[in-house]
Amino acid sequence: MHHLLLYTPILFAILALLFSLYACGRVAKVQNATKDLEWDAIANITGDLATTKKTIQTLNNRINGMHSPKIAEQELLMQLMQNKGQQTNGKMVGG
Repeated sequence: MHHLLLYTPILFAILALLFSLYACGRVAKVQNATKDLEWDAIANITGDLATTKKTIQTLNNRINGMHSPKIAEQELLMQLMQNKGQQTNGKMVGG
């Protein structure tokens, strides 16, 4: 039992050391990858991502039929028909 209490913390310490070395390696890799990256490049990337996102949203809307010009025309025709039926003949009613 005493051996278990002695070797368990040593095992955890070794594992913690290995995980910290792994994390340091990943951080160094990210720093090397972004070493030459400037704020102008980040701004351009952000603009490109926004444009791509808008394009994807428009494409999804077209696929789902929400941005269909045919549906928009049909809705306009229905509104015109309803407005035509509601027009009065120019005489005042009521009083």
